[in-house]
Amino acid sequence: MHTGISARLDRIGTDGRYLNVPMDHGITIGATDGLRDIESTIDAVTAAGADSVLTQKGLAERVHPNKNGAGYVIHLNASTTLGPDANDKRVTGTVREAVRAGADAVSIHVNVGSDSEPEQIEDLARVTADAGELGVPVLAMTYARGPGIDEGDAESLAHAVRIGEELGADIMKTAYSGDAESFAQVVAATGRPVIAAGGSPRSDREMLEQVRGVIDAGAAGVSMGRSVFQHDTPGAMTAAVSAIVHDDATVERALAELQRGDA
Repeated sequence: MHTGISARLDRIGTDGRYLNVPMDHGITIGATDGLRDIESTIDAVTAAGADSVLTQKGLAERVHPNKNGAGYVIHLNASTTLGPDANDKRVTGTVREAVRAGADAVSIHVNVGSDSEPEQIEDLARVTADAGELGVPVLAMTYARGPGIDEGDAESLAHAVRIGEELGADIMKTAYSGDAESFAQVVAATGRPVIAAGGSPRSDREMLEQVRGVIDAGAAGVSMGRSVFQHDTPGAMTAAVSAIVHDDATVERALAELQRGDA
């Protein structure tokens, strides 16, 4: 592995484990709860144990003063819920722009099985080539999304993460398949670290049970957005997730951590 990539991976993780909080949702769904005062949210989650945060490039100046030394990932494509096809992710930045904005890594989204999959595969290949020249890690968000596709099917998710590795990405993010046993098949599909998305927010226990399942499946961590930044206490939720990801805590112990932070 390129020395620069290895060094920068250390900045966005801890001992090979990753707790990332993506906050690029403003371009997708607008300035929702937790993102209006994004400075406070970034400060809360990074102070509580998030290894890195993720945004689009335009928010970099709001990120750096508030991330408490955590890593920073800039996302390089997007779509909106108001557009004709939310699965059609279009390029919004370059690796060089991300480096100039102070990013430690870049990420890019591919919806495997969507009508726009061919273009997104080309975009990922281009990003990994550009990032490799600069020693920048690439987080590939490879989801199984498209007509007739079960977005939680382990076989489809395994195919998606394998595509990320085949095209040169360093970390793969995908949806959780619903249980540790099936997600272990997804993790086994690639030799690179796999992290799981949080998905739609549910109860605190359900979210923490999901995180426990992800770790039990052998994954390297999680990338949880809305279930963290839209939480009543984002810092406390981050601390609870961190307890599982970094300290191998039980769900009960993580819930106790959350309740302490809520108090």
